[in-house]
Amino acid sequence: MFGLISSIIAGISMSFQGVFNTRLSEKIGLWQTNFLVQAIAFLITGLILLFVGKGNLSNLGSSNKLYLLGGPLSVIIIFTVMGGIETLGPTYSISTILVSQLLAAGVIDAFGLFGSEKVYFGSTKIMGLLIMILGIIIFKWKR
Repeated sequence: MFGLISSIIAGISMSFQGVFNTRLSEKIGLWQTNFLVQAIAFLITGLILLFVGKGNLSNLGSSNKLYLLGGPLSVIIIFTVMGGIETLGPTYSISTILVSQLLAAGVIDAFGLFGSEKVYFGSTKIMGLLIMILGIIIFKWKR
């Protein structure tokens, strides 16, 4: 249940964040917004780390360095979400992002990439993805 609730909160938060960042960038600039958002997140995460951080940064040496790309990817995510929302609008952009995430997650699962357990990605999952893509096309269809 925690995973489902967390995923719902993540989806809602990402949608709000994308719109908030886009609106802020209209006033202060795209890269200024990206910097400010990342700086605020850094400060909040630092405070949380002080009080509830149970990990061990000294284990970083034994971690796969590829996973450090999560930092640069966050810059790309914020930049591209703002670009999508600015040009496509929130609904069309977020629905396209959702399908892209699902496709990428399906590839990760199907091939067991990055230490993930391999999950069969068969015809029903492919059909579901195609239906979602068709839904986006129908949603955006103009009469």
